[in-house]
Amino acid sequence: MKKHSFAFLLPLLALSTAGFAVEDLKIGIVNFESCITESSYGQREQDNVKNIHKQLTSLIENSEKEIQEIASKFEDADFLDSLSPKAEEELKLKFQSLQEDHARYQGQFYQILQNAHTQLLHNMRHKITHAASAIAQQKNLDYVLSKEACFYVRTDLDCTPNVIAELDRTFEAEQAKLKAENSEVTEAAPADLGQ
Repeated sequence: MKKHSFAFLLPLLALSTAGFAVEDLKIGIVNFESCITESSYGQREQDNVKNIHKQLTSLIENSEKEIQEIASKFEDADFLDSLSPKAEEELKLKFQSLQEDHARYQGQFYQILQNAHTQLLHNMRHKITHAASAIAQQKNLDYVLSKEACFYVRTDLDCTPNVIAELDRTFEAEQAKLKAENSEVTEAAPADLGQ
């Protein structure tokens, strides 16, 4: 009987000590969305997605314009009368080809944008993880959690500004390194050409 009562108390004892251990944890919270919208890395990634969107939109608009031009030719009876049967057939084939290309562009548009957005999130998750890790070491934090995973967060636990600052510091260091590497290549190129 005594073994049973002791076995029953053991889980209660473990739970009560676990409760004290949780209070000693140091936790930081990061707003993932803010890191994307406010950091230099996030802005660069968003610009990449916007550029892809702009290029795809331009491609679709140009395709629509060509389709409209040919469609207007089909509505012009005088123009159609001036064409040979072979030229009219070629125009119909071109019109059909443009419509197929246009449908393909539209189908690919959302898929490519979705892939670009997924890549943005993947890249930013990787960068934010490294920045959060650096901040956790600086602030001696046990955990850094995403704000989106929490229903409630005390404002004093928010370390988003620190993570954004770390992201920007890393971004600037990366850009300076790229600039230095590019200037070394530019300086070395004339010497190589002279030999």
